[in-house]
Amino acid sequence: MSTNIAVLVSGGGTNLQALIDAQARGELGGGRITAVISSKAGAYALERAAKAGIPGFVLPRKEYASNRAMTLALVEKLKELEIDLVVLAGCMVIFTGELVKAYPNAIMNVHPALIPAFCGPGYYGLHVHEEALRYGVKVSGATVHFVTEECDGGPIIAQKSVPVLEGDTPEILQKRIMTQAEWKLLPQAVSLFCQGRLSVEGRHVTIKEEA
Repeated sequence: MSTNIAVLVSGGGTNLQALIDAQARGELGGGRITAVISSKAGAYALERAAKAGIPGFVLPRKEYASNRAMTLALVEKLKELEIDLVVLAGCMVIFTGELVKAYPNAIMNVHPALIPAFCGPGYYGLHVHEEALRYGVKVSGATVHFVTEECDGGPIIAQKSVPVLEGDTPEILQKRIMTQAEWKLLPQAVSLFCQGRLSVEGRHVTIKEEA
């Protein structure tokens, strides 16, 4: 049985594109992206979805009184669309606990650093890379994790390190982490979920061998 995937976006959708490309190559482990939901009208990610023939939906954050109100509307939409896995790919809304309760261990996020470094409230977009460079780390990277009520605090599924090089700017480091880590890790993690190969116990995610 196919796993229905919804990808939540706010902007350009480069991680969404990585998932669309992986799906086209048959690499999502039986999963299928059946919806792209944007928190902003006019997000370029919606164009990417349309080009791939994937239905796009907009739940504009500004039309809801609070993050909780938007979260409740989102959960209703996901249930209506019969979604099995929710993937946050550059979605700039902090959803409230109702989403996690509706989809326990079935929401994934990709974060552009090696958690627990440079994560949590305020660490998003270029801020992450600015802080990494300011700190002087020699490696950074990306993390795919399950989403819990703690911001960036859920069980880690996969991580990949990327070197920090002399002369890096936040933009250069961001691009290297995207191309070398994020765009590879996220489709792999989604594929493992869709194959039923991830099990979660407390903070630990175990990847089962292929049957």
